Amino acid sequence: MDKWLLEQIQKITPEEQSYLDGKEQVNREIYTRKESFEIDCQLFLKQGKLLTVRQHSRFIEFPEHKHNYIEMVYVCTGEIVHYIDGKVLSMQAGDLLLMNQNVKHSVKRAEMTDIGINFIALPEFFDIPLQMMRRQNVIADFLLGTLQQNNTVPQYLLFELKDQKYISNLMENMISSVVYDSENEDVINQYSMGLVFLYLLNNMNKLAHNSSQSYEDVVIQAALRYIDSQYRTAVLSRIAEDFNLSLSAVSRMIKKNTGFTFVELLMRKRFQKALMFLVETELPVEQIAANIGYENLSYFYRQFKAHYGVTPSRYRAEHKNDPQIRI
Repeated sequence: MDKWLLEQIQKITPEEQSYLDGKEQVNREIYTRKESFEIDCQLFLKQGKLLTVRQHSRFIEFPEHKHNYIEMVYVCTGEIVHYIDGKVLSMQAGDLLLMNQNVKHSVKRAEMTDIGINFIALPEFFDIPLQMMRRQNVIADFLLGTLQQNNTVPQYLLFELKDQKYISNLMENMISSVVYDSENEDVINQYSMGLVFLYLLNNMNKLAHNSSQSYEDVVIQAALRYIDSQYRTAVLSRIAEDFNLSLSAVSRMIKKNTGFTFVELLMRKRFQKALMFLVETELPVEQIAANIGYENLSYFYRQFKAHYGVTPSRYRAEHKNDPQIRI
């Protein structure tokens, strides 16, 4: 980290000095005007700004609280420990934690060299980063969830990055721009954050915690959603690309967690659609095959008969009046 910047954020603040002088509880008036401990972004954001940064207050156990904004915590040096829903999230230098407005958490006392920076961001700040990502992914899903007014589910993402220099450089640039109060800082930081998210998508194996989900859960759920929505053209390489994993690693993960290979899951989905078209429509078998992603009609016929013991036409004749389709 830049020496001058580190010197600035290491300085003991008046709040921190009060804790060193013996104050035993967090000064809540700095953070909220409510009876409940909900930190208010308006107490920190300058008029018209979408983002600000604030050093995590050291020398005190920070009690359970939540925010009325999206919080990102970046660790510059040392260790910052969060407690969320009974879990201990120990963050080291370079790690990044994203939390939505519904996450309740507390923070272990940090000492002199434990420097954590809190990014306080309004939802509008993420408009440009979302546009930069485009495709559906874990980070985009998280951000879109924060924009849903009726979403009350606590969601967080913890990336254990450590040695990812290109990400740490971008994070430090954003911290510097706010400390320096640079011109056009919001727009610059929006694009910088978009780049951070794009780099994170290339390092999904660094995603250590996704609320209650493991990393493998994230991959499997993404794979199943992908098959469900893109069954006509789905390929395993797309999932591997999105998570920056090898084809063999993704394949093993899917087989281990579902009991089926990617090809088997894809075929099950396609046949589910084929049965629906056969029983509920009068579409020709050739068109049905094309609609579900089979360009080779002979291959579709062979696979269908191997699976169901009859041809598609025979299946249609036998099940036309069935109240329920079984795969």
